[in-house]
Amino acid sequence: MIIRLGYVAISLVLNITASKTITYTNYNKIGKEAGYKKLDILIRENFAKLKEILKYNYKNHIHFYRLSHNLIPLATHHNVDFDYLKPYQQLWQEIGNLSKQYDIRLDTHPDQFCVLNSPRQEVVQNSIVMLEFHQQIFHAMQIDGKAVLHVGGCFNNKEKAIKTFIRNFKKLDQKIQNIIILENDDKVFGVKDVLYICETLNIPMVLDYHHYKCHNDGEDLKEYLPRILATWSHENLRPKMHFSSPKSKKEFRSHSDYIDPLAFIDFLELLRPFNTDIDIMLECKAKDYALFTLIAYLKYKTNYHFLDETTFKV
Repeated sequence: MIIRLGYVAISLVLNITASKTITYTNYNKIGKEAGYKKLDILIRENFAKLKEILKYNYKNHIHFYRLSHNLIPLATHHNVDFDYLKPYQQLWQEIGNLSKQYDIRLDTHPDQFCVLNSPRQEVVQNSIVMLEFHQQIFHAMQIDGKAVLHVGGCFNNKEKAIKTFIRNFKKLDQKIQNIIILENDDKVFGVKDVLYICETLNIPMVLDYHHYKCHNDGEDLKEYLPRILATWSHENLRPKMHFSSPKSKKEFRSHSDYIDPLAFIDFLELLRPFNTDIDIMLECKAKDYALFTLIAYLKYKTNYHFLDETTFKV
């Protein structure tokens, strides 16, 4: 099986970010006209930095990267209304073209306020606006992008919360449904719950191994992996998984700066029998530094066959 590794949003090696933003308070304080000019400056700066990051990823053979949800500041704020597509059409196309030219898979992760199963209708509506934003930017880039979601809250009734998610998902526009992939979380909705939803809705499941270690019902992943991988069978993209290491025994749910290489190797050995090409997003605070540190260890300590700097055959 071929493994490709990715990292999230910020390149610490370059020390740049494509997520410069402005708070709504400051936007409101300077007024709408000045506020939009400020937004325009930030958006163009973010696009320029994103292109720089993608070129850096290409030179280092990184084929998987998560865009920041702050690429377009205040894009989904209910009191801020501006066109984040048409004025930047050429810039969106440039990013999409680089993604294809450089063979870099791009995905997104809407923030914690995207709660599709909330009992509050205004929260659900705001969540739909967020998802529409992600769908529209993928469309503007003309790429097959995915937005990874959590199920949401339990709201004192897990079974009802799952039914609410399924019901609200079915109400979404088909274009929005097509970008959603669902991951297990570290507190409420475990592998069995998320797999049930994904199989019911025929959408891909993202296995988050750290979340599984934090919260599970004793599931043996060897039994569930064939079904998890099968949720991707109708997609053009490889199955995606998340891997991170706990910060400490006391702060087990928090992400460590780097990846525990022995735990990562164990994870790959768990996947090996299924012989499926997989993209693994490393969720760690040291970002690309952590990716390269892990790669250096794997090259020294394993017999994995490296196809390029971050792609290897297990």
